[in-house]
Amino acid sequence: MRAALYDRYGGPEVLYEGTVARPDTGPGDVLVRVHAASVNGGELLGRAGGIRLATWLLDRGFPKRTGNDFAGEVVETGSGVSGFAPGDRVWGALPRTFGSAAEFVAVAPRQLALAPADLNLVEAAALPVVGTTAVTALRDRARLAPGERLLVRGASGGVGSVAVQLGRAYGAHVTALAGAEHLGFVRELGADEAFDYAGTGAADLPPFDVVLDTVGTGLRAYRRRLTGNGRIVAITFDSGRMLASLSYIAASAVFGSRRVRFFSGDPGHELFAELTRLTESGAVRPVVDRILPLAEIAEAHRALEAGGIRGKVVVSVAGPGA
Repeated sequence: MRAALYDRYGGPEVLYEGTVARPDTGPGDVLVRVHAASVNGGELLGRAGGIRLATWLLDRGFPKRTGNDFAGEVVETGSGVSGFAPGDRVWGALPRTFGSAAEFVAVAPRQLALAPADLNLVEAAALPVVGTTAVTALRDRARLAPGERLLVRGASGGVGSVAVQLGRAYGAHVTALAGAEHLGFVRELGADEAFDYAGTGAADLPPFDVVLDTVGTGLRAYRRRLTGNGRIVAITFDSGRMLASLSYIAASAVFGSRRVRFFSGDPGHELFAELTRLTESGAVRPVVDRILPLAEIAEAHRALEAGGIRGKVVVSVAGPGA
């Protein structure tokens, strides 16, 4: 089967479309024909060699694979599988590994849910990872309540664009920080206020009950903008000051009421099913910056790495009309 591969760590140019064996459908597996996958930040780190120690036991040799989430159609199910049948439209993500940018994936049922009935599967692939990350951050980690003030840093990006929509759906007052060229866009997504991050510092903003941080820098400054029981949920941190960032997050959980919380997502069926419900209700929609074919996987990575993306870069495997 066709798959996105790379034979060495490096920039986007190391990626290419190659062939690997189609996965077997073992007991308890669901074989999915992938219509599309999206590009996420973790895959950029993986391709560049930034997380090689973390993935060494799971993926020791080359060529390596890329892609984490996907949307597609069930082809067959292994013995003991219930809840899914051939022909079902599904979406999901691989469990802490890469390889979804390919024609087929074999996953456990807990890594899947039925995809929204009214979404094209190529566009749907923009949501599984960023959507479940935003739900976990706002619903589970921050416990965002109606009437609270929410600040989304990086509001035009993958997680940020979903968080703006979710914040509005959860009844919060949403303030978005984004690039000047994206301010109208984030307002259309549901932001009550939008500011250019380049000209607006933390000290220029009012207090917030919740800050969703997709940027990873300036945590101290934004913590000072929290209300007495406010909380920051950070989905990334400053890679250049990793130990200092992690130490600060840990200390904030012990000292004072204004907490900084960091997490790395590992979504399962419940989260994917909740994302389906939110999408079918109209609370959330996928935001797709561009769709590229699998043969242009290098350009897909290059586009996300360059920044300025609205929502997600999607890699089509089965074609744009799938």
